[in-house]
Amino acid sequence: MNWITNYVRPRINSMLGRREVPENLWIKCPETGEMVFHKDLEGNKWVIPASGYHMKMPAKARLADLFDNGEYESLPQPKVAQDPLKFRDSKKYSDRLRDSRLKTEQEDTILAGLGKVQGLKLVAVVHEFNFIGGSLGMAAGEAIVKAFERATSEKCPLVMFPASGGARMQEGILSLMQLPRTTVAVDLLKESGQPYIVVLTNPTTGGVTASYAMLGDIHLAEPGAEIGFAGKRVIEQTLREKLPEGFQTSEYLLEHGMVDMVVKRHDIPETLARVLKILTKKPVSAANDMNSGTIALAASA
Repeated sequence: MNWITNYVRPRINSMLGRREVPENLWIKCPETGEMVFHKDLEGNKWVIPASGYHMKMPAKARLADLFDNGEYESLPQPKVAQDPLKFRDSKKYSDRLRDSRLKTEQEDTILAGLGKVQGLKLVAVVHEFNFIGGSLGMAAGEAIVKAFERATSEKCPLVMFPASGGARMQEGILSLMQLPRTTVAVDLLKESGQPYIVVLTNPTTGGVTASYAMLGDIHLAEPGAEIGFAGKRVIEQTLREKLPEGFQTSEYLLEHGMVDMVVKRHDIPETLARVLKILTKKPVSAANDMNSGTIALAASA
């Protein structure tokens, strides 16, 4: 035992009041390489101030930012079978679940809440990408279905914020079964006459794109988000062709009719409230009248 390293140095550090520096104190912009202080990034809703690059936003912060005064009712996390296939790749699936729960302080990738956005009641469902890549498994599928059921019973709209790499491979066919289950839940909400809006964030791919992420009445997207089913490299290898620049980004999909609007993160709560008030035939404030016509056209398309 090295008594200087293990005993003397910690005692000196404690007397001098030294503290360990967090690893994520500074965050690098993926586009420009600019270093941003993490408190400044959080204060700007995880958008790089200079470049406008939209970093991944934690699910809890997303819900708090969306709802009026950050107040909402957290919907319960359904209990499902853990590691039903006893799956193991480079590590046990049960260990991955444990590590992700410690890192995110969530039971699984989905968080859902019921609250008001500019006075309009709605249910919001958010993927946490840091939980095994926001992947769709049994727990996530069940949480999504329950959220749709709550929106149907409350007779209010539902807004989805997907951020996912797709179905969770560690659950195999049980994960793929969530695609039709969530699709049925979407249909039940629409049959009840309530709007379903999707806000596509970076990334939205795989089985999530093949199901509820592309079934909204209106699709919004954050700037620069990657949206698609298969990855660009896989498509290029299959077609043996070079894909266009910016393929599968929000802006490219807006030009080609797959997305209705590209909206900056700071404007999402106001835009959602305006769109949903139009769809539910509720009065829109006078300050928003200028933009109402454009959104009404998008809603009717």
